Amino acid sequence: MTSNNFLLLSILAAVVPVILYVGLVYWVDQYEKEPVWLLTAAFVWGAIPAALLALLFNTLFSLPFYFIFSESSANLASGGAIAPVVEEVTKGLVLFLILIVRRQELDSPLDGIIYGAMVGMGFAMVENVLYYTTYFRESGGVGWGELVLVRGVIFGLNHALYSSMTGLGIALARMSRSWLVRLGAPLLGLATAIMLHAIHNVSMFDGSWAAFLTGLTFGWGGVLLTMAIIVLSLYQERRWMRLYLSEEVELGTLTVEEYDTVSSAGRRSRHRLRLLLGKGFRPYRLAGRRYQQLSELAYRKRYHALVQDDASREAILLLRRSILDLNADL
Repeated sequence: MTSNNFLLLSILAAVVPVILYVGLVYWVDQYEKEPVWLLTAAFVWGAIPAALLALLFNTLFSLPFYFIFSESSANLASGGAIAPVVEEVTKGLVLFLILIVRRQELDSPLDGIIYGAMVGMGFAMVENVLYYTTYFRESGGVGWGELVLVRGVIFGLNHALYSSMTGLGIALARMSRSWLVRLGAPLLGLATAIMLHAIHNVSMFDGSWAAFLTGLTFGWGGVLLTMAIIVLSLYQERRWMRLYLSEEVELGTLTVEEYDTVSSAGRRSRHRLRLLLGKGFRPYRLAGRRYQQLSELAYRKRYHALVQDDASREAILLLRRSILDLNADL
């Protein structure tokens, strides 16, 4: 197989799993879909600026070690200490930016996990292309399939896991009134991302089965823990909807039947499918927009109960009016 063919195959091997992972992450966000443009921006940040910054600073900070220590010791220091810090900080920058300029999008722990995962998957995609093509040039393709299996499948969610820890910490800070949590949660999330990343990298340097199993345990243990947090977050979001939208039935924003439907992702999907099959695309699209705004209304009311500020009160009134306008269209 020619080098051009291997380049194309490397790109496909890096991109195809990420497409599947991105679709899964987007599907998980059941009640209030995040803006596609912002998810895309997070992904692109991970794929381009974060990857380039990480390459630059990894190189700069690692160089002194190669003059002082042996190559194997320098590789261990670079991969086990420098790379985790540099890469998690560069990926996390966009998550802190979202907190500053689009903080209203961080309504729940799930939102932080989703944005973090998108950054991580963008970063992993580009990094895997580089690893796969470099490995081919150095080895001639021998063992290339095993590398793809290990990096793209067995440990394919690792970068998403690391960045989701940073995102989770940032989302928890956004939702809290405590200054201790607001300052500590993002730092703890970032520290957890760095720790998990460092454990994985060090375990890969050892080369033994015991080290491999250690990396596998922490990697998939973290993924399973994140999945548990996602399930709990979805349960919490459903509870918020039932709690904060009950008043809207009395105000005439929605009916009792709609109140029961909006708090169930399955009922929402079935209702929209019936509209699509029976009335066409426009009612289907408007119903989706309405469910989105009802979810946003519940989250804004929850946030207002937390902070009692004028901005969130105004946002609640605007959302309620918008929902009533959609009611007339439907």
